[in-house]
Amino acid sequence: MIRSFFLLLLFVISLQALSNSEILKRAEGLMKTSSQSDHFRAYNDYKNLYLKAIMEEDSNLRLSALQGIVRSGKKLHIDVEQYSKELKKLSTDKIYTTHNIKANLKKDKNKKIELKSSHKLKSVFWRDSKLVLKFDKELEKNQINYFTLHESESKVFRYIFDIEPSTLTKSQNLRKDGIRKIKLAQFKPDILRLVIENDSGTNVDFIKESDELVINIEKIKPMPAYQPPLKVDREKVIVIDAGHGGKDPGAVGYKKYREKVVVFKIAKELAKILKSRGYKVFMTRDRDRFVKLSKRTQYANEKSANIFVSIHANAVDKKNANSASGIECYFLSPSRSSRAKRVAAQENSADMSDMNMYGKDSYLNLLNHHNILASNKLAIDLQRGMLGLLSGKYKDVKDGGVREGPFWVLVGAQMPSVLVEVGFISNPKEAKMLVNNEYRKTMAQGMANGIERYFANN
Repeated sequence: MIRSFFLLLLFVISLQALSNSEILKRAEGLMKTSSQSDHFRAYNDYKNLYLKAIMEEDSNLRLSALQGIVRSGKKLHIDVEQYSKELKKLSTDKIYTTHNIKANLKKDKNKKIELKSSHKLKSVFWRDSKLVLKFDKELEKNQINYFTLHESESKVFRYIFDIEPSTLTKSQNLRKDGIRKIKLAQFKPDILRLVIENDSGTNVDFIKESDELVINIEKIKPMPAYQPPLKVDREKVIVIDAGHGGKDPGAVGYKKYREKVVVFKIAKELAKILKSRGYKVFMTRDRDRFVKLSKRTQYANEKSANIFVSIHANAVDKKNANSASGIECYFLSPSRSSRAKRVAAQENSADMSDMNMYGKDSYLNLLNHHNILASNKLAIDLQRGMLGLLSGKYKDVKDGGVREGPFWVLVGAQMPSVLVEVGFISNPKEAKMLVNNEYRKTMAQGMANGIERYFANN
Protein backbone atom coordinates (compact mmCIF):
# COMPACT_ATOMS: atom_id res chain seq x y z
CA MET A 1 0.00 0.00 0.00
CA ILE A 2 2.86 2.42 0.85
CA ARG A 3 4.53 1.62 -2.48
CA SER A 4 1.30 2.34 -4.38
CA PHE A 5 0.79 5.61 -2.54
CA PHE A 6 4.40 6.64 -3.20
CA LEU A 7 4.03 5.93 -6.93
CA LEU A 8 0.81 7.95 -7.03
CA LEU A 9 2.50 10.83 -5.18
CA LEU A 10 5.40 10.86 -7.66
CA PHE A 11 2.90 10.91 -10.54
CA VAL A 12 1.06 13.93 -9.10
CA ILE A 13 4.38 15.76 -8.50
CA SER A 14 5.42 15.13 -12.11
CA LEU A 15 2.13 16.64 -13.32
CA GLN A 16 2.68 19.76 -11.26
CA ALA A 17 5.95 20.41 -13.12
CA LEU A 18 3.95 21.15 -16.28
CA SER A 19 1.36 23.84 -16.89
CA ASN A 20 -2.21 22.92 -17.80
CA SER A 21 -1.70 24.03 -21.39
CA GLU A 22 1.48 21.93 -21.67
CA ILE A 23 -0.33 18.83 -20.38
CA LEU A 24 -3.19 19.47 -22.81
CA LYS A 25 -0.73 19.85 -25.67
CA ARG A 26 1.03 16.63 -24.66
CA ALA A 27 -2.26 14.72 -24.48
CA GLU A 28 -3.36 16.03 -27.87
CA GLY A 29 -0.04 14.91 -29.35
CA LEU A 30 -0.42 11.43 -27.84
CA MET A 31 -3.92 11.12 -29.33
CA LYS A 32 -2.55 11.73 -32.81
CA THR A 33 -0.44 8.55 -32.73
CA SER A 34 -1.71 5.05 -33.52
CA SER A 35 -0.29 3.60 -30.28
CA GLN A 36 -2.81 2.29 -27.76
CA SER A 37 -0.31 2.97 -24.93
CA ASP A 38 -0.12 6.62 -25.99
CA HIS A 39 -3.92 6.81 -25.97
CA PHE A 40 -3.93 5.43 -22.39
CA ARG A 41 -1.42 8.09 -21.33
CA ALA A 42 -3.53 10.80 -22.96
CA TYR A 43 -6.66 9.46 -21.21
CA ASN A 44 -4.89 9.71 -17.83
CA ASP A 45 -3.64 13.23 -18.61
CA TYR A 46 -7.18 14.36 -19.41
CA LYS A 47 -8.56 12.76 -16.21
CA ASN A 48 -5.94 14.48 -14.06
CA LEU A 49 -6.66 17.81 -15.75
CA TYR A 50 -10.35 17.26 -15.05
CA LEU A 51 -9.63 16.85 -11.32
CA LYS A 52 -7.43 19.97 -11.35
CA ALA A 53 -10.19 21.91 -13.12
CA ILE A 54 -12.68 20.98 -10.40
CA MET A 55 -10.27 21.94 -7.61
CA GLU A 56 -9.35 25.23 -9.32
CA GLU A 57 -12.96 25.92 -10.43
CA ASP A 58 -11.73 26.40 -13.99
CA SER A 59 -14.74 25.75 -16.25
CA ASN A 60 -12.76 26.15 -19.49
CA LEU A 61 -10.10 23.64 -18.45
CA ARG A 62 -12.89 21.35 -17.26
CA LEU A 63 -14.48 21.49 -20.71
CA SER A 64 -11.19 20.71 -22.50
CA ALA A 65 -10.50 17.83 -20.10
CA LEU A 66 -14.00 16.38 -20.56
CA GLN A 67 -13.69 16.56 -24.33
CA GLY A 68 -10.37 14.71 -24.10
CA ILE A 69 -11.70 12.07 -21.69
CA VAL A 70 -14.67 11.32 -23.96
CA ARG A 71 -12.57 11.23 -27.14
CA SER A 72 -9.75 9.05 -25.71
CA GLY A 73 -12.17 6.87 -23.71
CA LYS A 74 -14.14 5.99 -26.84
CA LYS A 75 -10.96 5.05 -28.68
CA LEU A 76 -10.02 2.75 -25.79
CA HIS A 77 -13.57 1.33 -25.47
CA ILE A 78 -13.86 2.67 -21.91
CA ASP A 79 -17.27 3.59 -20.51
CA VAL A 80 -17.30 7.42 -20.45
CA GLU A 81 -21.08 7.81 -20.24
CA GLN A 82 -21.02 10.02 -17.13
CA TYR A 83 -18.36 12.28 -18.60
CA SER A 84 -20.40 12.59 -21.83
CA LYS A 85 -23.48 13.63 -19.84
CA GLU A 86 -21.44 16.21 -17.96
CA LEU A 87 -20.00 17.53 -21.22
CA LYS A 88 -23.50 17.83 -22.68
CA LYS A 89 -24.67 19.76 -19.61
CA LEU A 90 -21.72 22.13 -19.86
CA SER A 91 -22.57 22.78 -23.49
CA THR A 92 -26.24 23.40 -22.61
CA ASP A 93 -25.17 25.82 -19.87
CA LYS A 94 -23.12 27.76 -22.45
CA ILE A 95 -19.73 27.09 -20.87
CA TYR A 96 -18.07 25.56 -23.90
CA THR A 97 -15.98 28.59 -24.94
CA THR A 98 -12.45 27.22 -25.41
CA HIS A 99 -9.80 28.16 -22.86
CA ASN A 100 -7.38 29.58 -25.42
CA ILE A 101 -9.92 32.22 -26.52
CA LYS A 102 -10.78 33.32 -22.98
CA ALA A 103 -7.12 33.51 -21.97
CA ASN A 104 -6.63 36.37 -24.44
CA LEU A 105 -9.52 38.49 -23.11
CA LYS A 106 -8.60 40.86 -20.27
CA LYS A 107 -11.04 41.16 -17.41
CA ASP A 108 -11.38 44.95 -17.48
CA LYS A 109 -14.91 46.26 -17.04
CA ASN A 110 -13.94 49.76 -18.15
CA LYS A 111 -12.71 48.61 -21.57
CA LYS A 112 -14.91 47.72 -24.50
CA ILE A 113 -13.87 44.57 -26.35
CA GLU A 114 -14.32 44.80 -30.07
CA LEU A 115 -15.16 41.49 -31.75
CA LYS A 116 -13.83 40.69 -35.19
CA SER A 117 -16.21 41.28 -38.04
CA SER A 118 -18.32 38.25 -38.87
CA HIS A 119 -17.19 35.72 -41.46
CA LYS A 120 -19.75 34.86 -44.12
CA LEU A 121 -20.05 31.32 -45.38
CA LYS A 122 -19.79 31.47 -49.17
CA SER A 123 -20.22 27.79 -50.09
CA VAL A 124 -20.32 24.20 -48.82
CA PHE A 125 -19.13 21.30 -50.97
CA TRP A 126 -17.46 17.87 -50.99
CA ARG A 127 -13.84 17.54 -52.08
CA ASP A 128 -12.41 13.99 -52.30
CA SER A 129 -14.92 12.75 -49.66
CA LYS A 130 -14.03 15.68 -47.35
CA LEU A 131 -16.57 18.34 -46.37
CA VAL A 132 -15.37 21.88 -47.15
CA LEU A 133 -16.82 25.08 -45.65
CA LYS A 134 -15.54 28.09 -47.61
CA PHE A 135 -15.75 31.56 -46.03
CA ASP A 136 -15.32 35.06 -47.45
CA LYS A 137 -12.02 35.58 -45.61
CA GLU A 138 -9.32 33.69 -43.75
CA LEU A 139 -10.33 31.85 -40.58
CA GLU A 140 -8.48 32.17 -37.30
CA LYS A 141 -7.80 28.95 -35.40
CA ASN A 142 -9.45 30.23 -32.21
CA GLN A 143 -12.72 30.80 -34.09
CA ILE A 144 -13.30 27.03 -34.33
CA ASN A 145 -14.62 25.15 -31.30
CA TYR A 146 -14.99 21.38 -31.81
CA PHE A 147 -16.49 18.95 -29.28
CA THR A 148 -18.36 15.64 -29.19
CA LEU A 149 -21.46 14.36 -27.38
CA HIS A 150 -22.55 10.75 -26.92
CA GLU A 151 -26.07 9.90 -25.79
CA SER A 152 -25.70 6.32 -24.55
CA GLU A 153 -29.44 5.69 -24.18
CA SER A 154 -30.29 6.59 -27.78
CA LYS A 155 -26.84 5.45 -28.99
CA VAL A 156 -26.36 8.70 -30.90
CA PHE A 157 -22.92 10.22 -31.49
CA ARG A 158 -22.76 13.95 -32.28
CA TYR A 159 -19.67 15.76 -33.56
CA ILE A 160 -20.15 19.52 -33.28
CA PHE A 161 -18.31 22.48 -34.81
CA ASP A 162 -19.09 26.03 -33.67
CA ILE A 163 -17.52 28.79 -35.81
CA GLU A 164 -17.62 32.25 -34.20
CA PRO A 165 -18.26 34.90 -35.38
CA SER A 166 -19.77 33.68 -38.64
CA THR A 167 -23.07 33.69 -40.53
CA LEU A 168 -24.77 31.83 -43.36
CA THR A 169 -27.75 32.66 -45.56
CA LYS A 170 -29.81 29.52 -44.92
CA SER A 171 -29.67 26.20 -43.03
CA GLN A 172 -28.52 23.16 -44.97
CA ASN A 173 -28.87 19.39 -44.62
CA LEU A 174 -25.97 17.55 -46.24
CA ARG A 175 -25.63 13.87 -47.15
CA LYS A 176 -22.86 11.28 -46.93
CA ASP A 177 -23.15 7.49 -47.24
CA GLY A 178 -22.92 5.77 -43.86
CA ILE A 179 -23.60 8.98 -41.88
CA ARG A 180 -27.04 9.48 -40.32
CA LYS A 181 -27.29 13.30 -40.55
CA ILE A 182 -25.15 16.35 -41.30
CA LYS A 183 -26.76 19.72 -40.55
CA LEU A 184 -25.45 23.27 -40.91
CA ALA A 185 -27.40 26.09 -39.22
CA GLN A 186 -27.16 29.48 -37.52
CA PHE A 187 -26.98 28.43 -33.87
CA LYS A 188 -26.80 32.02 -32.56
CA PRO A 189 -26.68 35.40 -34.33
CA ASP A 190 -22.88 35.19 -34.48
CA ILE A 191 -22.30 31.41 -34.27
CA LEU A 192 -22.56 28.99 -37.16
CA ARG A 193 -22.98 25.37 -36.03
CA LEU A 194 -22.24 22.17 -37.96
CA VAL A 195 -23.57 18.92 -36.44
CA ILE A 196 -22.49 15.49 -37.70
CA GLU A 197 -24.77 12.82 -36.21
CA ASN A 198 -24.40 9.05 -36.42
CA ASP A 199 -25.62 5.92 -34.63
CA SER A 200 -22.09 4.46 -34.42
CA GLY A 201 -18.60 5.76 -33.70
CA THR A 202 -17.10 7.96 -36.41
CA ASN A 203 -13.60 9.31 -37.00
CA VAL A 204 -13.86 13.09 -37.44
CA ASP A 205 -10.86 15.38 -37.87
CA PHE A 206 -10.34 18.77 -39.46
CA ILE A 207 -7.78 21.26 -40.72
CA LYS A 208 -7.97 25.02 -41.38
CA GLU A 209 -6.71 26.04 -44.81
CA SER A 210 -6.80 29.84 -45.22
CA ASP A 211 -10.50 30.66 -45.78
CA GLU A 212 -11.60 26.99 -45.68
CA LEU A 213 -12.53 24.56 -42.92
CA VAL A 214 -11.87 21.05 -44.27
CA ILE A 215 -13.52 18.18 -42.34
CA ASN A 216 -12.74 14.50 -42.85
CA ILE A 217 -15.57 12.14 -41.83
CA GLU A 218 -15.01 8.37 -41.80
CA LYS A 219 -17.22 5.70 -40.26
CA ILE A 220 -15.24 3.41 -37.95
CA LYS A 221 -14.91 -0.02 -39.52
CA PRO A 222 -16.02 -3.05 -37.43
CA MET A 223 -13.19 -4.76 -35.59
CA PRO A 224 -12.21 -8.01 -37.34
CA ALA A 225 -12.52 -11.31 -35.50
CA TYR A 226 -9.45 -11.85 -33.36
CA GLN A 227 -6.76 -14.31 -34.44
CA PRO A 228 -4.50 -15.55 -31.61
CA PRO A 229 -0.83 -14.56 -31.92
CA LEU A 230 1.72 -17.29 -32.57
CA LYS A 231 4.60 -16.08 -30.39
CA VAL A 232 3.61 -15.97 -26.72
CA ASP A 233 5.57 -16.50 -23.50
CA ARG A 234 4.06 -19.70 -22.06
CA GLU A 235 5.79 -19.30 -18.68
CA LYS A 236 3.16 -16.83 -17.52
CA VAL A 237 1.15 -17.61 -14.38
CA ILE A 238 -2.62 -17.03 -14.47
CA VAL A 239 -5.03 -17.09 -11.53
CA ILE A 240 -8.71 -17.56 -12.41
CA ASP A 241 -11.33 -16.62 -9.86
CA ALA A 242 -14.82 -18.13 -10.15
CA GLY A 243 -17.02 -15.60 -8.36
CA HIS A 244 -19.04 -16.38 -5.21
CA GLY A 245 -19.41 -20.03 -4.08
CA GLY A 246 -20.56 -22.01 -1.04
CA LYS A 247 -22.92 -20.01 1.18
CA ASP A 248 -22.76 -17.13 -1.32
CA PRO A 249 -24.78 -18.09 -4.44
CA GLY A 250 -24.24 -14.74 -6.16
CA ALA A 251 -27.12 -13.65 -8.37
CA VAL A 252 -30.11 -15.95 -8.79
CA GLY A 253 -31.67 -15.31 -12.17
CA TYR A 254 -34.02 -16.73 -14.78
CA LYS A 255 -35.43 -20.16 -13.80
CA LYS A 256 -33.39 -19.84 -10.57
CA TYR A 257 -30.07 -20.33 -12.40
CA ARG A 258 -27.31 -19.52 -9.91
CA GLU A 259 -24.34 -17.32 -10.72
CA LYS A 260 -21.87 -19.36 -8.67
CA VAL A 261 -22.61 -22.50 -10.74
CA VAL A 262 -22.46 -20.85 -14.18
CA VAL A 263 -19.23 -18.92 -13.58
CA PHE A 264 -17.48 -21.92 -12.02
CA LYS A 265 -18.12 -23.98 -15.17
CA ILE A 266 -16.76 -21.18 -17.39
CA ALA A 267 -13.72 -20.76 -15.11
CA LYS A 268 -12.98 -24.50 -15.23
CA GLU A 269 -13.22 -24.52 -19.03
CA LEU A 270 -10.94 -21.48 -19.30
CA ALA A 271 -8.37 -23.10 -16.99
CA LYS A 272 -8.46 -26.28 -19.09
CA ILE A 273 -7.88 -24.36 -22.36
CA LEU A 274 -5.03 -22.26 -20.94
CA LYS A 275 -3.31 -25.32 -19.46
CA SER A 276 -3.54 -27.06 -22.83
CA ARG A 277 -1.70 -24.06 -24.32
CA GLY A 278 1.12 -24.45 -21.82
CA TYR A 279 0.33 -21.82 -19.19
CA LYS A 280 0.57 -22.29 -15.42
CA VAL A 281 -3.00 -21.88 -14.18
CA PHE A 282 -4.42 -21.76 -10.64
CA MET A 283 -8.04 -21.37 -9.48
CA THR A 284 -9.12 -19.59 -6.29
CA ARG A 285 -11.72 -22.31 -5.76
CA ASP A 286 -11.83 -25.79 -7.31
CA ARG A 287 -15.28 -26.68 -5.96
CA ASP A 288 -18.43 -25.09 -4.53
CA ARG A 289 -16.96 -23.37 -1.46
CA PHE A 290 -16.95 -19.85 -0.03
CA VAL A 291 -13.73 -17.82 -0.31
CA LYS A 292 -13.46 -14.32 1.18
CA LEU A 293 -12.87 -11.60 -1.41
CA SER A 294 -9.62 -10.44 0.21
CA LYS A 295 -8.25 -14.02 0.16
CA ARG A 296 -8.72 -14.32 -3.63
CA THR A 297 -6.17 -11.67 -4.65
CA GLN A 298 -3.97 -12.71 -1.73
CA TYR A 299 -3.85 -16.19 -3.31
CA ALA A 300 -2.91 -14.64 -6.67
CA ASN A 301 -0.11 -12.65 -5.00
CA GLU A 302 1.20 -15.79 -3.30
CA LYS A 303 1.33 -17.57 -6.67
CA SER A 304 3.21 -14.59 -8.20
CA ALA A 305 0.55 -14.47 -10.89
CA ASN A 306 1.05 -12.35 -14.01
CA ILE A 307 -2.69 -11.68 -14.31
CA PHE A 308 -5.85 -12.21 -12.23
CA VAL A 309 -9.22 -12.82 -13.93
CA SER A 310 -12.40 -12.86 -11.82
CA ILE A 311 -15.49 -14.28 -13.57
CA HIS A 312 -19.05 -13.21 -12.65
CA ALA A 313 -22.57 -12.97 -14.09
CA ASN A 314 -24.66 -9.81 -13.98
CA ALA A 315 -28.29 -9.41 -12.86
CA VAL A 316 -31.04 -6.81 -12.47
CA ASP A 317 -34.55 -6.84 -11.00
CA LYS A 318 -37.45 -8.58 -12.79
CA LYS A 319 -38.82 -5.29 -14.12
CA ASN A 320 -35.67 -4.73 -16.20
CA ALA A 321 -34.75 -8.37 -16.83
CA ASN A 322 -35.63 -8.39 -20.53
CA SER A 323 -33.89 -5.13 -21.39
CA ALA A 324 -30.58 -5.50 -19.51
CA SER A 325 -28.05 -7.62 -21.39
CA GLY A 326 -24.46 -7.73 -22.57
CA ILE A 327 -20.93 -8.90 -21.83
CA GLU A 328 -18.78 -6.45 -19.85
CA CYS A 329 -15.20 -6.27 -18.60
CA TYR A 330 -14.25 -4.14 -15.60
CA PHE A 331 -10.92 -2.95 -14.24
CA LEU A 332 -10.39 -1.45 -10.79
CA SER A 333 -11.01 2.27 -10.40
CA PRO A 334 -13.11 4.48 -8.11
CA SER A 335 -15.68 4.81 -10.89
CA ARG A 336 -18.14 7.69 -11.29
CA SER A 337 -20.52 5.59 -13.37
CA SER A 338 -23.80 4.70 -11.67
CA ARG A 339 -23.94 1.46 -13.66
CA ALA A 340 -20.47 0.41 -12.50
CA LYS A 341 -21.34 1.28 -8.90
CA ARG A 342 -24.51 -0.82 -9.11
CA VAL A 343 -22.64 -3.86 -10.44
CA ALA A 344 -19.84 -3.40 -7.91
CA ALA A 345 -22.30 -3.15 -5.01
CA GLN A 346 -23.81 -6.44 -6.12
CA GLU A 347 -20.45 -8.23 -6.39
CA ASN A 348 -18.96 -6.62 -3.25
CA SER A 349 -21.90 -7.31 -0.93
CA ALA A 350 -20.76 -10.72 0.29
CA ASP A 351 -17.59 -9.53 1.99
CA MET A 352 -17.61 -5.77 2.64
CA SER A 353 -20.22 -5.37 5.36
CA ASP A 354 -17.54 -4.87 8.02
CA MET A 355 -15.91 -1.91 6.20
CA ASN A 356 -17.17 1.64 6.60
CA MET A 357 -17.45 3.88 3.54
CA TYR A 358 -14.31 5.82 4.44
CA GLY A 359 -12.33 2.58 4.50
CA LYS A 360 -13.70 1.47 1.13
CA ASP A 361 -12.97 4.78 -0.56
CA SER A 362 -9.47 5.00 0.90
CA TYR A 363 -8.50 1.57 -0.40
CA LEU A 364 -10.10 2.05 -3.79
CA ASN A 365 -8.42 5.42 -4.25
CA LEU A 366 -4.90 4.40 -3.22
CA LEU A 367 -4.39 0.77 -4.22
CA ASN A 368 -3.44 -0.51 -7.63
CA HIS A 369 -2.93 2.81 -9.42
CA HIS A 370 0.27 1.50 -11.01
CA ASN A 371 -1.68 -1.45 -12.49
CA ILE A 372 -4.74 0.42 -13.77
CA LEU A 373 -3.35 0.96 -17.28
CA ALA A 374 -2.28 -2.67 -17.67
CA SER A 375 -5.62 -3.88 -16.29
CA ASN A 376 -7.44 -1.65 -18.75
CA LYS A 377 -5.47 -3.19 -21.64
CA LEU A 378 -6.20 -6.71 -20.37
CA ALA A 379 -9.92 -5.90 -20.13
CA ILE A 380 -9.97 -4.61 -23.71
CA ASP A 381 -8.21 -7.74 -25.03
CA LEU A 382 -10.53 -10.07 -23.08
CA GLN A 383 -13.62 -8.24 -24.33
CA ARG A 384 -12.37 -8.34 -27.90
CA GLY A 385 -11.50 -12.04 -27.65
CA MET A 386 -14.92 -13.06 -26.32
CA LEU A 387 -16.93 -10.96 -28.78
CA GLY A 388 -14.75 -12.02 -31.71
CA LEU A 389 -15.71 -15.68 -31.28
CA LEU A 390 -19.22 -15.43 -29.83
CA SER A 391 -20.60 -12.95 -32.38
CA GLY A 392 -19.42 -15.23 -35.18
CA LYS A 393 -21.45 -18.19 -33.87
CA TYR A 394 -24.41 -16.67 -32.02
CA LYS A 395 -26.91 -13.92 -32.82
CA ASP A 396 -27.65 -10.92 -30.61
CA VAL A 397 -24.41 -11.07 -28.60
CA LYS A 398 -24.26 -7.60 -27.04
CA ASP A 399 -21.05 -5.70 -26.31
CA GLY A 400 -21.50 -4.06 -22.91
CA GLY A 401 -18.06 -2.46 -23.18
CA VAL A 402 -15.01 -2.05 -20.97
CA ARG A 403 -15.70 -0.09 -17.81
CA GLU A 404 -14.09 1.17 -14.61
CA GLY A 405 -15.50 -0.18 -11.36
CA PRO A 406 -14.78 -0.17 -7.60
CA PHE A 407 -14.61 -3.96 -7.14
CA TRP A 408 -13.27 -5.10 -3.78
CA VAL A 409 -12.19 -8.48 -5.19
CA LEU A 410 -9.60 -6.68 -7.37
CA VAL A 411 -8.15 -4.53 -4.57
CA GLY A 412 -4.72 -5.63 -3.41
CA ALA A 413 -3.78 -7.53 -6.55
CA GLN A 414 -0.11 -6.92 -7.35
CA MET A 415 -0.70 -7.70 -11.02
CA PRO A 416 -3.09 -6.59 -13.80
CA SER A 417 -6.55 -7.76 -12.75
CA VAL A 418 -10.01 -7.66 -14.31
CA LEU A 419 -13.56 -8.71 -13.51
CA VAL A 420 -15.57 -10.23 -16.38
CA GLU A 421 -19.38 -10.08 -16.35
CA VAL A 422 -20.22 -12.91 -18.78
CA GLY A 423 -23.82 -11.75 -19.28
CA PHE A 424 -27.07 -11.15 -17.42
CA ILE A 425 -28.30 -14.30 -15.70
CA SER A 426 -31.55 -12.40 -15.11
CA ASN A 427 -32.16 -12.01 -18.86
CA PRO A 428 -34.09 -15.05 -20.22
CA LYS A 429 -32.23 -15.13 -23.55
CA GLU A 430 -28.74 -14.68 -22.07
CA ALA A 431 -29.44 -17.04 -19.17
CA LYS A 432 -30.32 -19.83 -21.63
CA MET A 433 -27.02 -19.26 -23.42
CA LEU A 434 -25.04 -19.19 -20.17
CA VAL A 435 -26.28 -22.65 -19.20
CA ASN A 436 -25.50 -23.99 -22.69
CA ASN A 437 -22.28 -26.01 -22.64
CA GLU A 438 -21.19 -25.09 -26.19
CA TYR A 439 -21.77 -21.39 -25.57
CA ARG A 440 -19.66 -21.52 -22.38
CA LYS A 441 -16.86 -23.32 -24.23
CA THR A 442 -16.85 -20.70 -26.98
CA MET A 443 -16.77 -17.92 -24.40
CA ALA A 444 -13.86 -19.54 -22.54
CA GLN A 445 -12.02 -19.97 -25.85
CA GLY A 446 -12.51 -16.26 -26.55
CA MET A 447 -11.20 -15.35 -23.09
CA ALA A 448 -8.12 -17.49 -23.67
CA ASN A 449 -7.52 -15.79 -27.01
CA GLY A 450 -7.81 -12.38 -25.34
CA ILE A 451 -5.32 -13.37 -22.63
CA GLU A 452 -2.85 -14.54 -25.29
CA ARG A 453 -3.26 -11.28 -27.16
CA TYR A 454 -2.53 -9.34 -23.97
CA PHE A 455 0.64 -11.35 -23.26
CA ALA A 456 1.80 -10.96 -26.87
CA ASN A 457 1.57 -7.16 -26.69
CA ASN A 458 2.71 -6.48 -23.12
